[in-house]
Amino acid sequence: MKSTNFVKKPFLLAAVLIFIVAAIFYIESQKPDVSIVKQNSTEKTKYPRAPDFAGIERWINSEPLKIEQLRGKVVLVDFWTYTCINCIRTLPYLKDWDKKYSDKGLVIVGVHTPEFEFEKKYENVLKAVNDYQLKYAVAQDNNYVTWNMYQNRYWPHKFLIDIDGYIRYDHIGEGAYEETEKMIQTLLQERMKRLNQKNGIDANMTKPSEPAIHGSIGTPEIYFGYQFDRGNLGYQGLKPDAVSDFKLNPKPFRNLVYLDGKWKYNADNMELVGDDGSIFLIYRAKDVNIVAGSETNSTAVAFLDTESLNDKNKGTDVAMKDGKSIANVNEFRLYNLVSGEDYREHVIQIDAIGRGFKIYTFTFG
Repeated sequence: MKSTNFVKKPFLLAAVLIFIVAAIFYIESQKPDVSIVKQNSTEKTKYPRAPDFAGIERWINSEPLKIEQLRGKVVLVDFWTYTCINCIRTLPYLKDWDKKYSDKGLVIVGVHTPEFEFEKKYENVLKAVNDYQLKYAVAQDNNYVTWNMYQNRYWPHKFLIDIDGYIRYDHIGEGAYEETEKMIQTLLQERMKRLNQKNGIDANMTKPSEPAIHGSIGTPEIYFGYQFDRGNLGYQGLKPDAVSDFKLNPKPFRNLVYLDGKWKYNADNMELVGDDGSIFLIYRAKDVNIVAGSETNSTAVAFLDTESLNDKNKGTDVAMKDGKSIANVNEFRLYNLVSGEDYREHVIQIDAIGRGFKIYTFTFG
């Protein structure tokens, strides 16, 4: 009996192996062929390989992703941070492209690389993703690992990766939306051709919103912390991490920020350490935003050209109360204070009320 079983088992084992090999061959044969065609291999080598997502602390809207597992898809990698006004103005385009092309093979990954310490907090990024109604994957690159692998230096910066994992296009900053979308369409058409699918790409372009006329803006982005100082504070010899009692300059210069009250000069912000203080700036732009926050529910009372704001020029974060234009500052984010009608020179004064108010930047539109 033993010798008979010994003879039968090898045949049974061989039959099982043949079945497994046949099953694997069948499954592989059903996969779409997205390998690099031989005649295009030389042409492909002139493009850089896309680095992987590395050092990511948390993922939002997605399980952890790898570039290799996205082979066969067109991938748009967008480096952004949630308080960057230039990034914020690109989000409607990204959302529309995600909606239009995700079922055609486009995958968008927003790599959130923070500029300020508070932007590293998962809860803050998650709230921003929900507030802006982003549905695509967002990766928290808090330690700049993926940022450095892509040799990136800018917010926002978009990279388009083809189905073979090569970077075929990139764009820095705002604008070039039609050019970028045409490249998305081109790469998706290449994908469909490789998969022997009919071209079902909608050729209509996403309609642009009213852009800022950057040539008309006469004031650069202004940083308050000593790690980011670009020479736009109207004082010299400030000591890092020290508290100073500031006074407004009676003869201010345009594009220099002046303060009143007791403020602490922190690494990435100015922090109000008294009960109240003021910020004063002569600028040339249409819109004025600040990146600010407070853990004590501070308020910012805004004045434009010495007058309270009104319904024609107040920003989206300003409400009128008892004739005053007030923004409640609690969350650490971007606040739109002024939404003006022209690019003339103006004066903005912000009276900050509440110890612990922190201001990080002025940005303009």
